Amino acid sequence: MSAPGAFVDALVARDFAALSALLHPDIDFRAMTPNRVWEADGPQGVEDALRAWLADPDEEVERIAATQPMAVEDTVRVGWRVHGREAKGPFVFEQQAYMREQDGQIAWLRVICSGQRPTGSP
Repeated sequence: MSAPGAFVDALVARDFAALSALLHPDIDFRAMTPNRVWEADGPQGVEDALRAWLADPDEEVERIAATQPMAVEDTVRVGWRVHGREAKGPFVFEQQAYMREQDGQIAWLRVICSGQRPTGSP
């Protein structure tokens, strides 16, 4: 399995140790969520950012589903959709990631988030 595919599988399983192992030590990471631009150094920094996105104490993540990957030359687009619940009701958000590999690991990673949206059912 490719590193991008394994990355999404690890994220969906919430296996952050496996996720970090897929990241190149010199990973170039940037991301944008609705209220913040993120940058991180090294696999641990990326792991910390992803944990923060999925660990809001007021939210319960019910499931994470991978979306269809696509290649854009040397860059792979992958994504995942998060379904959950909070006090106001069910929600969904989607994140898309663009990745490039080096030596079998993810060396370049850009992520953008749709922002949390209310939904009728998770």
